[in-house]
Amino acid sequence: MDVNAQNLQDKARQLQENVLPQLEDARRNLEDMNNRVVSFIRANPGTCLLGAVAVGFIVGRIASRR
Repeated sequence: MDVNAQNLQDKARQLQENVLPQLEDARRNLEDMNNRVVSFIRANPGTCLLGAVAVGFIVGRIASRR
């Protein structure tokens, strides 16, 4: 029983060591993407507003069919 608990702890520790760097990379990538999107929106507010209206119109048309 004690061997199984130690084995599980070792596997959990190994999984954590493998997953944490990947999570950190994903966080950095999402943060970078967010910064780029915010910069684009600030540089092109009219285009983004028109896009949002168009998407809202399309979603509204799809939702009204039901």
